[in-house]
Amino acid sequence: MQFRRYKPFSSAIGLVLGLLCAVESGKVNKHKPWIETTYHGIVTENDDKVLLDPPLIALDKDAPLRYAESFEVTFTKEGEICGFRIHGQNVPFEAVVLDKSTGEGVIRAKDKLDCELQKEHTFTIQAYDCGEGPDGANMKKSHKANVHIQVNDVNEYSPVFKEKSYKATVIEGKKYDSILKVEAVDADCSFQYSQICSYEIVTPDVPFSVDKDGNIKNTEKLTYNKERMYKLTVTAYDCGKNRASEDVLVKINIKPTCKPSWQGFNKRIEYEPGTGSLALFPSMRLETCEEPITSIQATIQLETSHIGKGCDRDTYSEKSLHKLCGASGNTVELLPTPSSAANWTVGLPTDNGHDSDQVFEFNGTQALKIPEGVVSTSLKEPFTVSVWMRHGPGAREKETILCNSDKTDMNRHHYSLYVHNCRLILLLRQDPTEAESYKPAEFHWKLDQVCDKEWHHYVLNIEFPSVTLFVDGVTFEPFLVTEDYPLHASKLETQLTVGACWQGGAAHMAQFFRGNLAGLMIRTGKLDNKKVIDCLYTCKEGLDVQMPEEVVNTVKVQFNPNQSSLTLEGDDIESFEKVMQHISYLNSRQFPTPGIRHLRISTTVKCFNEETCISVPDSEGYVMVLQPEEPKISLSGIDHFARGALDFESSEGVTLFPELRIVSTITREVEPEAEAEAETEGEDDPTVQETVVSEEIMHNLDTCEVSVVGEDLDGEHESLEVDLTQVQQRGLEMSSSNVGMIITGVNTMANYEQVLHLIRYRNWHTEALFDRKFKLVCSELNGRYISNEFKVEVNVIHTANPIEHANNAMVQPQFINPVHHASVDLSGHNLVNAHQSSVVPSAATIVIVVCVSFLVFMIILGVFRIRAAHQRTMRDQEGGKENEMDWDDSALTITVNPMETYEDQHSSEEEEEEEEESEDGEEEDDITSAESESSEDEEGAEPEDQQGASRQQQLEWDDSTLTY
Repeated sequence: MQFRRYKPFSSAIGLVLGLLCAVESGKVNKHKPWIETTYHGIVTENDDKVLLDPPLIALDKDAPLRYAESFEVTFTKEGEICGFRIHGQNVPFEAVVLDKSTGEGVIRAKDKLDCELQKEHTFTIQAYDCGEGPDGANMKKSHKANVHIQVNDVNEYSPVFKEKSYKATVIEGKKYDSILKVEAVDADCSFQYSQICSYEIVTPDVPFSVDKDGNIKNTEKLTYNKERMYKLTVTAYDCGKNRASEDVLVKINIKPTCKPSWQGFNKRIEYEPGTGSLALFPSMRLETCEEPITSIQATIQLETSHIGKGCDRDTYSEKSLHKLCGASGNTVELLPTPSSAANWTVGLPTDNGHDSDQVFEFNGTQALKIPEGVVSTSLKEPFTVSVWMRHGPGAREKETILCNSDKTDMNRHHYSLYVHNCRLILLLRQDPTEAESYKPAEFHWKLDQVCDKEWHHYVLNIEFPSVTLFVDGVTFEPFLVTEDYPLHASKLETQLTVGACWQGGAAHMAQFFRGNLAGLMIRTGKLDNKKVIDCLYTCKEGLDVQMPEEVVNTVKVQFNPNQSSLTLEGDDIESFEKVMQHISYLNSRQFPTPGIRHLRISTTVKCFNEETCISVPDSEGYVMVLQPEEPKISLSGIDHFARGALDFESSEGVTLFPELRIVSTITREVEPEAEAEAETEGEDDPTVQETVVSEEIMHNLDTCEVSVVGEDLDGEHESLEVDLTQVQQRGLEMSSSNVGMIITGVNTMANYEQVLHLIRYRNWHTEALFDRKFKLVCSELNGRYISNEFKVEVNVIHTANPIEHANNAMVQPQFINPVHHASVDLSGHNLVNAHQSSVVPSAATIVIVVCVSFLVFMIILGVFRIRAAHQRTMRDQEGGKENEMDWDDSALTITVNPMETYEDQHSSEEEEEEEEESEDGEEEDDITSAESESSEDEEGAEPEDQQGASRQQQLEWDDSTLTY
C-alpha cells in the first residue's frame, strides 16, 4: 500500500474523518460513490466550459483515510472515481473526470451552444467508481444528481423594426401625447441584450421627439399651410448599445383642422338658358368630424331680390300679364310704359334696364296726374286694386300710393291707398245716401312687408263693406276698421293721382310717396281667384327637388311660396345628402334675365343629447345665368308704292302693310361637318373653325306701333283704321292717336302679322297730298327686344279731268297708251300682288316712258318710209311680219274719237308694244309679266264707259308729257 499526502476538501471533511476510523485490511469495494444532489451551471454561448456550483467532485468511502496535510495518503484502486455518466435525451454536454483519485470532474459542451435556441438545459449525472481488481469488477454507481445549466447570451444581434415604414395623420393646431409608436425587436435571448433601451430620430430639425418606448409626438403645433407631410428617419438601440441594422421611415401627414361643413360643390354654377333644371349640388356631402348626429336641418336660400321685382318674371306689361293669367274684366294700367298713347309717365325716373320690369321711382317730390277718361269717375264696386311696391322704413307722415280727391275748392279724399307707420291703409268714402250713418271707411293692415325694402305684390278686392288683401298670394284680414259718414253731395270733379294726393283747395300735391312702384292696376270686378293671384306673383325661376324613392319618407321638404327657399329635415346623413344632391335650379323663361343669383345654405345639427353639438358654417355660392341668345326681330315687305287719290278717299282706304313679314332669328355657333367628321375619326384639324348660322325661332310679341313720319294726323280729313273685331278675335288691343296706332297684347308673331295686314290709311281730302310716310316697330318683353324700323312711303297719284276734243285728229296716237297697261314701276320699288290696285309710275318715270315711246314712234315712222320706198321687197316679207305691219298700219291711221269703241285698236297697240319692248332691251328689267297680267285683268273687268274715260285720261296725260 502506498500513501500519499492528502489535502482534504472543505466540502468532504466529514467523510474523511469517518474514513480515519474505518481502515480496511482487504480489497473489497463496499461503498458507492457520493456526489451532490443538485448542481447549477453557467455556460456562455459559443463556449464549451461550464461553471458549476458546487464543483463536480465524487467521493467514495472505499478510499483510504486522509490524515493531515503533513503526510501523504495513498488510495487503492477501489477508492478511485472512474467517470461520470449523463442521463437525458440529446443532452449537448459531457462530463469528464479530471482526477480519478480525488473524484474531481467538469461538464463541458459538446458543441457551441445557441442561447437563442435554448437558454437552459436540465439533465441528471451519476458518478461510478473503478470497481475491484484490475478488471473493475463490482463497480459501484452513485445516486443521480440534477444538473441545471443556463446558457449565457452574447450580444450578437442588432434591433430590427417590426414594420418597414410607419404612417400617421394628425390634425393641424394640436399637440399630441403620442402620434404613433414605433417598435423594434432584438433576437438575442437575454434580457439585457434582447431589450430595446432607446429610440432616436435621426432626421434633424423636425418638430417631433421619441421616447424610450418608441412613442413619437410633436413638440409644437403643426400647420397645414407650412408643411403637409413630414418624413422622419428613426433608429433603435438595445441595452448592449447595438444600433438597429436598418433605420425606419416614418411619414406623418398634416390634415387641416376638421371643421364641420358642406363639401364637394362648386361655388360658381353656370346655367344655360333653355336647358331646363340644373342640379346645384350633385356631389355634395356633409363633414361632421365623426360626431354622432341624430338630426339635421338645412335651409337653401336663392337670392333673387335684385332681379326685377324680387325674381325673374315675364316683363310684359301688367295689363298683358293679367290677361295671360286669366283675369277677365276691364283693366286700367296707371303706370304704363311711356308711349304716345300713354305719356303721363314720361319724365318719371324708371329702371331703364330692359332685362327687368318697368319700375318707377318716387323720391318724395314727384307725383303723377292720371288724365281724365283713363279711369271712370263713377267707379262702381266691386273693383280691384293691385300694385307691386318696395318700401322701407319711412317718416311718420302719410305716403300716398293712389288717391282720388276733389279737383278744386275742397280737399276731400274719395278713395286712397297709402302707407303710414308700416301700415297699409285703404280709405274708401261712400257716396251720399238718404240715411246718413256711420259706415266702414278706413281699413288698416299692419304688415312687416310694408317696410322691409323688398318687393311685394298687393291685391285688394273691394266689395263694400268688406275688403280682402292678398300679399304675395297670402290672405290678410284688416286688424282695424274705422267708420265715417258718407261724403256730402257735391258737383266737384275729382283728380286721380299716383305718388301723392292732390289738394284741390290749396291746388298742390301732398303726402308724397317714397319708394318704388310698378304694375299699378285698377280693374272692375273682384280678383279672388287664387290661381290668378298666384300666377301674377309666382316667379319664373326657383328651386326644385326630385326626391329619390328610397328617401321619400326619411327627409321632409318644405318650400316657401315663390320657391326661392326650401328647408330639409332628417335624421340620416346619407339620405339627407342624397336629397341635397337632387336639388336643382329652374328658369322657365325663354329669355331669362342674365346675372348672378346668390345661394346660401344654413345648417343646424343635433347630437344624442338633443343639443347643438357641432356648428356647421353657412355655405355660399352663386348661380350664373348666362346671357340668352338674343332674338333679332326683322320686319320686311313693300316699303314704297303709289295709289290713286280715289283709293285713299274710299271707305276702305289703302292697306299700309299688305305683304308684311315678321321673322325672328338667333345666331348660333355650330361645328361644321368637316369638324364633326374629324372628331369622329379622332383627328383634329386646326384649319376647321366654328361656323356662325342664323336660326329662325318662334316667340311672342307684345307691342307693335305704327307712327306717322312727319306731321301728325289731322283727324278732320285723315286717319289710321283697323277692324277692331279682327283685333279682338286674336286677343289683342288697339289704341290710336294723332301720332299713330299701337297694337298691344302678348300673342304670336303670326297673329300680329294678320292684324297689321288690316291696318289702313284713309284721307278724304287728297288735293294737296302727294305722299305719306309711316314707321312700324314691334317689340317683345316690354321693349327688351325691339325690331328694325320698317318705313313705308305711300305716293298719291292725281289724275286730270277728261277733256272732249272737237277734232278726232287732236287725240294722241293710241300706241303710247300701253305704258299704263304694262304697269311699269321704274323707281325700283317692290311690286304689289295681283289682287291689289295696279302700280302707277311716278312723275320721273312717266317722263322717261314718254320719251322712250316717242323715240319708238319716230323709229316706226322711219321704218314705214323705208317700206314705202321698197314696197315690193316689203310685200315679199309681209308673211313673216304680218303682226308688225298691222301695228304700223294701226298706228298711222288712228283718227277715232276717244269715246268710240277702242277694243280692236287697243289690242293691236298691245301687240305692237310687246314687239317694241322686245326690241328695246332697256325696258326688260323694269316690266314684269305679273304687272301686265294684273293690268289686263283689271281692264277686262271695267265697263266700257270706264274704259273710255281711262283712255281719255291716258291720252291727255300723254299729251301733257309730249310738251316737254
